[in-house]
Amino acid sequence: MNWFTKTFSSTIGRKIIMSITGLFLCSFLVVHLIGNLQLFKDDGGAAFNIYSHFMGTNPVIRTMEFVLLAGFVFHIWDAIALTRRNKAARPVGYANSHPEQNSNWSSRNMGLLGTVILVFLIIHLYNFFIPTKTGELGPVMIDGMEYDNLYVKVVEAFQNPLYVALYVISMIALAFHLIHGFQSAFQSLGLTHKKYTPFIQKFGVAFSVLVCLGFAIMPLYFFFFL
Repeated sequence: MNWFTKTFSSTIGRKIIMSITGLFLCSFLVVHLIGNLQLFKDDGGAAFNIYSHFMGTNPVIRTMEFVLLAGFVFHIWDAIALTRRNKAARPVGYANSHPEQNSNWSSRNMGLLGTVILVFLIIHLYNFFIPTKTGELGPVMIDGMEYDNLYVKVVEAFQNPLYVALYVISMIALAFHLIHGFQSAFQSLGLTHKKYTPFIQKFGVAFSVLVCLGFAIMPLYFFFFL
């Protein structure tokens, strides 16, 4: 086990963990976005409440919640560890270095972007996840069955201009975070090729923009049009 511990506590090992957990969290974003698109159905929130009930009661999904939580924890922990290790290795920056010429803005500010996303995630879980677990939501009858009315909670939250602003800003931060992280993940895993890497980079940008735009449209739609 000693070699295993040394491998995954090394800089390369931590980057591999960051890459794997990051790509796993990307898959979660896609599933979460597809589910949240139920909000746009003109049925008074019925489809979204049924979807939310399924996600909250299905044993497979409930098990995956712990896997998802572990993915977040490992991703954040490794990000902090790598940042501290990099700063320790070079406590004083080079006087004549010009990082803006050698890297893009998002790669130089992954810590800032990650912090914005983490703050949003905590607030987001407090607003939506916790009420579903503590029984704070009122019931609604759909086709003769009783469901928690999470849809009303969503509508109320998206009428708050501060929360809508935070949501949109966080999605912009997430887009920049993903654009750099998606490309870095494949590089850290050694999945680079002069023929396929340009496609991976373009796909990463398209994925990041489209997914985050999909999330950002939701609060804007409810705030301005509902």
